[in-house]
Amino acid sequence: MRIEFFMPMRPPTATHQEKKWRVVKGKPVSYDPPEVVAARSKLTDHLAGHKPAHPLEGAVRLVVKWCFPRGGHRDGEYRTTKPDTDNLQKLLKDCMTAVGFWKDDAQVASEICEKFWAEVPGIYICTEEIREGAGG
Repeated sequence: MRIEFFMPMRPPTATHQEKKWRVVKGKPVSYDPPEVVAARSKLTDHLAGHKPAHPLEGAVRLVVKWCFPRGGHRDGEYRTTKPDTDNLQKLLKDCMTAVGFWKDDAQVASEICEKFWAEVPGIYICTEEIREGAGG
């Protein structure tokens, strides 16, 4: 099964990496600051409209292109500033798991992630099940 879509939006720049800590009854407890809660909600809301009828099974390939508002940059120019792609991906995959794209994001066995400055901001996502013996 292959699922491909574009979510037009201003991609969130708050990432999973921004967790905060507080002490409750003498023990450290992590929590998401409001910016991360808002980013999680935004991604989950947009992803819900593209949820597959059944979760992807087995190994999954995930391709994501993060398209940020270009400002003074050329359309399609690679973005080489923060946030880091690995931090962007972690929050996105957590949201995709919560929505039901797969049972566990550990199923993502192949991943391509790019970030650009773009005239049309948003997030392009393509997922597909990787069949054994298909050579990728």
